[in-house]
Amino acid sequence: MKLKDKQTLRTNSLQELKNLLEKARNELFLLKLDKTQNKLKNTRSIFLKRKEIALMSTLIREKELAR
Repeated sequence: MKLKDKQTLRTNSLQELKNLLEKARNELFLLKLDKTQNKLKNTRSIFLKRKEIALMSTLIREKELAR
């Protein structure tokens, strides 16, 4: 994830982050499904998606604690 993408995530509201997190989790599920069916060429994308989910979870927690 690029620095610009991280900065835009930080500007999102709590509800937007939660929606993005749910969408990212669904994408991760589909990536794992494609991997098991041998359709996925780039297996690194699973690792990157997990890192993206972790970042979103961290930002959500920071915003919840800042309330």
